Amino acid sequence: MNVEQLKTDILILGSGGAGLFAALHALKANPDLDVTIASKGLLGKCGCTRMVQGGYNVAINPGDSIERHFMDTIEGGKWLPHQELAWTLVSTAIERVRELENEIGCFFDRNPDGTLHGKAFAGQSFDRTVHKGDLTGIEIINRLMEQVWARPIRRLEEHRAVALTPAKDGALAGVLLIDVRSGEFRFVSAQAVLLATGGGPTMYRYHTPSGDKSMDGLAMALRLGLPLRDMEMVQFHPTGLLAGPDTRMTGTVLEEGLRGAGGHLLNAAMHRFMGEYDPKLERATRDVVSRAMYAEMKAGRTTPNGGLFIKMGHLGPAKVAKEFKGMVERCRDCGFDLAGGLVEVVPTAHYFMGGLVCDVDTATECFGLFVAGEDASGMHGANRLGGNGVANSTVFGGIAGGVMARWIAKNPGYRPPDQEVLDFEVTRAEFPFSRQPGDVNALRENLLDIMWDHVGVVRDRVGIERGLAGIDAIEAILRTTGVANRDRRFNLTWHDWLNLQSLCEISRVIALAALRRENSRGAHYRSDFPELGDLATSTFTVARQKAGRIEMADEPVLFTHVKPGETLLRDQIAAE
Repeated sequence: MNVEQLKTDILILGSGGAGLFAALHALKANPDLDVTIASKGLLGKCGCTRMVQGGYNVAINPGDSIERHFMDTIEGGKWLPHQELAWTLVSTAIERVRELENEIGCFFDRNPDGTLHGKAFAGQSFDRTVHKGDLTGIEIINRLMEQVWARPIRRLEEHRAVALTPAKDGALAGVLLIDVRSGEFRFVSAQAVLLATGGGPTMYRYHTPSGDKSMDGLAMALRLGLPLRDMEMVQFHPTGLLAGPDTRMTGTVLEEGLRGAGGHLLNAAMHRFMGEYDPKLERATRDVVSRAMYAEMKAGRTTPNGGLFIKMGHLGPAKVAKEFKGMVERCRDCGFDLAGGLVEVVPTAHYFMGGLVCDVDTATECFGLFVAGEDASGMHGANRLGGNGVANSTVFGGIAGGVMARWIAKNPGYRPPDQEVLDFEVTRAEFPFSRQPGDVNALRENLLDIMWDHVGVVRDRVGIERGLAGIDAIEAILRTTGVANRDRRFNLTWHDWLNLQSLCEISRVIALAALRRENSRGAHYRSDFPELGDLATSTFTVARQKAGRIEMADEPVLFTHVKPGETLLRDQIAAE
């Protein structure tokens, strides 16, 4: 098939907070650059930034400090974060939230004295989560879209990336994409590429991310042989809406602020159970609350749909309806009364702490490739604090934009793609058309159950090995399964097939990393190795694909700012 050739100075894969911030900062650094954003869906209308409810962590009010935010992040991440990345996150968040307000045009909620209102989020020692009600992501992404539309930034909407394509010397030459509307292949040659496709662990039965997410970015990085770290660290948000199997609303997050405001979790016997698991009750970190909920579910103390209840009415229905308007309306659409009644919830796969290894300036080991947002790793370690996600995307997206502009000035020129690799990747993407049609959706449903049951909230060696065997079986069947419709224009079954391939590839790495880590840290809990392990000798997992096989290794965590047992706080207070 013919592959259309395009050229741009900077190609950004993804139109969430990281991608849009990168585009704006690249043009700010050099207005003469040709910047192109490629998005799997419609710009600003797809992805996960738009879905952010809770808010944006920033140490901006009296009584808080960068050091306190940093310690919360490190201790919440169970001493696995890359400390330079974490410090950059918390320190630059202050600059970025001012930029969001004063340059991007965002309006956040304020206190009576005019200061930014910070609400309570679990695992934090200060109420620092800046927000716009419970619809913060919509506010941020809408304003970012307006800024992008006002600038000469090219948009390739409904274009899915299928391969990071190297030159003969291994440097990145560009990216192979499929125009979903026409079904045609396009190769975009770029001097610099930003991988900002977002994570999205949608391989679990209950999951929160946008439906277009299928881990494509990390799958492409894996195929290129790049190192991925912390891949066992899948965060389960405790309160995903559980509305039954007949609605896509199941799994949707009911945000952290509900528990921060004083919401209660109840089992089917109407017992508030968190006191039996952690003294912080519902305000414990997400991993602790998710495991407590999972234990209650395993014990059979479940609601009609197999989950648990969250109750907010004791705070006053009118107050709940005012402060959490978006979620009250969402629950009402599914037949629940969040303000005054009970809502069924379940732990739901929410965020991926693992990702591509990168430097503080967002550069990767592949010459010409940069990464930001949920595709990157190291900032959160074993557990992301609620509110640190959108801060992460905007902080490092902005950094990436400026860095890429300066990098191109020092490393100008395009690199021709390795034609053999390009041809191979086209053939790989066309593979489903060479097989007899089958039931791709049934295979994905099988993957959802395998990952939830065996590589989910609680893990052990026997279960993980069963999960790996199940993933192998699904992939084997997928290789014999094709698509019925040969028309490539908006052929969503073809893209479902490609989605499932990416999900299987990353699911395998998650399982192998979970098998490798024989201790329990944050989001990763091994019932056969329940102890934390020695914090002072902490290591993180690194996965790399070589000759079609995944190789696992461990690397030591560098305590460049603070060591276990120490704190940067004079008053010795930090969140666990």
